[in-house]
Amino acid sequence: MANGGDTADTSIRTATSQAVVEAVATAEGVPPAELCPPEYEPLHDVIDPEALDALFAPRSHGGPRPGGTVTFTYCGYDVTVETDGTVRLD
Repeated sequence: MANGGDTADTSIRTATSQAVVEAVATAEGVPPAELCPPEYEPLHDVIDPEALDALFAPRSHGGPRPGGTVTFTYCGYDVTVETDGTVRLD
């Protein structure tokens, strides 16, 4: 794991769950499609991807959500998702 963490820019509005998978795959040096069992645990085993996407999706009127973060452990990384969609791995 990188000292100080790695981040992924999700300003193009990738679904948050997909951004998490892509960030972990990049850190592991594998394509996202290869981030699967038996070597890697499925994301849905640690967090509900649909709930994660909904939590960070723009509001129905298009405005941003208020500040906040979610942190969980996935594939050996402490994953933190920021309100702006930034994914940080520690």
